[in-house]
Amino acid sequence: MAYKLKYDLHTHTTYSHGKGSILDNVSEANAKGLKMIGIADHGYGHIFYGIKKEDIPNMRHDIELAKDKFPDVDVQLSVEANIINASGMLDISKEEQKDFDYIIAGYHYGVLGEKPMKAIGVCIGGYCKLFSNKTFNTDVVVKALYENDIKVLTHPGDKILVDMDAVSKACEDTKTIMEINNHHNGLSVANLEIAAKYDVDFVISSDAHLPQNVGTFEVALNRANTVGLPFERIINLWNY
Repeated sequence: MAYKLKYDLHTHTTYSHGKGSILDNVSEANAKGLKMIGIADHGYGHIFYGIKKEDIPNMRHDIELAKDKFPDVDVQLSVEANIINASGMLDISKEEQKDFDYIIAGYHYGVLGEKPMKAIGVCIGGYCKLFSNKTFNTDVVVKALYENDIKVLTHPGDKILVDMDAVSKACEDTKTIMEINNHHNGLSVANLEIAAKYDVDFVISSDAHLPQNVGTFEVALNRANTVGLPFERIINLWNY
């Protein structure tokens, strides 16, 4: 059976640390037959490659130009907000979230948040996997899910150790889609086996940082097949 993606909710551009423009990503989406693409560069709080607030009008302008050139592709402006704050607050405030068509969010290194020293400790612990406070990590992610209208939780469990049962239950309660990321190993096979026990939807995202990777899904689909996840549970996958 052959599969294709209907849409790709998670792609990056030169507005953060992607290597292509919005037009480049949309052109690739059009070439691969995607019906919709999300431009989801990193949130304001990332110290290395967060988008700038003043660039939002420019991004909207670029999206309109891309829509004019590729009218068959619905282009949405999203943001990959950063989960780091113990309060559950994202690095995109609730008022600022209204500037985007939808919000995706995940944990990332390079964000200091409201408790910078604690954030640095979480980053080091997540990177080394030796000093990681799994309970704290889980609480940070779960609180963010309950406190915000997050459409997709990106690469869950990829950068920090979490209690995937607790995270999956929070996604079930909040109707947050869990991402099977084609670029990162999140959800991993082990974590996907846990998440699949809960009443949650899944989406495959390319997390493309290069235009040619927009719409790619094979690595993520292989993980889903390894687990035996029915393709009907992956909401942006169709077979032909």
